[in-house]
Amino acid sequence: MRLATARHGDGPRQVALVHGLGADGSMWRSITERLVAAGGVTVTTVDLRGHGASERSDDYSIRAFAGDLVETLPAGLDLVAGHSLGGTVLERAVARLAPSRALYLDPGFRLGLPTEGLAGRLFWATAPVGLTVAALAQKWRSRGRPPLDPRDDELRTSATARFDRRMAISVFRDVAHTPAAVAAPVVPSTILLSDDSPAVLPDATVVRLEALGWDVRRLPGVGHDFWLEDAERTYTAVRDVLLGQRDPQL
Repeated sequence: MRLATARHGDGPRQVALVHGLGADGSMWRSITERLVAAGGVTVTTVDLRGHGASERSDDYSIRAFAGDLVETLPAGLDLVAGHSLGGTVLERAVARLAPSRALYLDPGFRLGLPTEGLAGRLFWATAPVGLTVAALAQKWRSRGRPPLDPRDDELRTSATARFDRRMAISVFRDVAHTPAAVAAPVVPSTILLSDDSPAVLPDATVVRLEALGWDVRRLPGVGHDFWLEDAERTYTAVRDVLLGQRDPQL
């Protein structure tokens, strides 16, 4: 499927951003604005199938999402970044996209959901209930964090309204049962983790990935929504990656 895209800026450095479950490309607003303001960058945002302006489907497998990304984005971009589900999809597509660098923000590489034995059978037999409880627990952990900028709140409301909710259970099931391989990165890769990251990428797996050559960074005090909670700190944490700079302190 060819995905709906939007372009921002007109610089020579080519960056693509891939959103998470229930979002769309517009929700990268605060990051795209900073990249365009920095100059020299063209940013392409995509709407995954079943999100935003992209078409709906009867196939919401990670394989299908990844195929769409390869169909839509040109190979050899300077950077492709993915958040949450977008990170999962990027991991499956990155070898074919062959960007110079990849950036993953709380990627759903290995969900903290039961998949084996009695616990796994019971959880997936009542998945809507289990996932609702998990979402409520996440909301409780997020209490006290700053409210969204009104512009981002409006964008999220719009994205939620256009999201095909039929996919939710199948996406969680697919990611939980077929986690990303623990292997060296295909291209130079950075992972940025929030305080909520263990739900999508357990700390033990992070340690193994780091030993295999992944550049792992943490942003304490920020939840899974990263730039929606603190755009400036998120941007600063990976500015060198986004802009192709060598010194992480620049």
